[in-house]
Amino acid sequence: MVELEGIGLHTGQPAKVRFFAEEGPVRLRVGGQTFRPLASRVSDTTRCTVLEAEGVRLMTVEHLLAALYLWGIWEGLLIEVQGPEVPILDGSAKEWMQALAAFPPRGPKPRPIPEPFKLQEDKSLVSVEPAAVFSLNVTIAFPHPKIGYQSFASPPRMLMEVVDARTFGFLAEVNALKAQGLIRGASLENALVFSDLAPLNTPRGLDEPVRHKALDFLGDLYLAGAPWTGRFSVHRGSHRLHVRLATRLERWLAGTEPDPGGRDGYSP
Repeated sequence: MVELEGIGLHTGQPAKVRFFAEEGPVRLRVGGQTFRPLASRVSDTTRCTVLEAEGVRLMTVEHLLAALYLWGIWEGLLIEVQGPEVPILDGSAKEWMQALAAFPPRGPKPRPIPEPFKLQEDKSLVSVEPAAVFSLNVTIAFPHPKIGYQSFASPPRMLMEVVDARTFGFLAEVNALKAQGLIRGASLENALVFSDLAPLNTPRGLDEPVRHKALDFLGDLYLAGAPWTGRFSVHRGSHRLHVRLATRLERWLAGTEPDPGGRDGYSP
């Protein structure tokens, strides 16, 4: 058994996570409910990805799920969470990767993307094409002098380069987000924060924002329920759009056709 504890980014409440080796697909146990982390369980995507089962909600699952994706752990693990939110730790997936190193990669062979498609919301776009191997290209564009346009592509870069990239935000948004009941646990210890001109703390590389967006995407893609091969391109991604993609892949995995017109039925 491996254990980590900390506070939630949005709730600010203490949380504890325990990992147990157990046969079967990876599952979460929260408040007496045990369930798989799947796109069909997502109930909200406001500033994080939230899963729900029988009235039990678990917030900010994406960094933990990204670590599972990167290690290739799809089976043989039960994750017990005490608290309403997965702890943010240092804002990246680094500590999750260290904790999960004790568990072997297990799971199905990657499934091939059967046909190309795109999902778009305003300026955000995700496109997927069939390919023999997995590749990822992520781009972002922020009107900030220290961010601007950034890109991350794997290959040629290694997917593992996203592990230490922290969640990031803007000082100008803090009051509004707190008024919405969000980021109550945020601090310079667990987030990269930008003032109008520069970061308030030291970035882990100039491209830390786009690497974190890639990390978030991998965590949300884990919700498809299995690994996939294909060319994935994400421009100005969001949890909502990522989960729409994972929903379609989960349905393909289950053998059901996506809804006509590319709509996936996800509407939070």
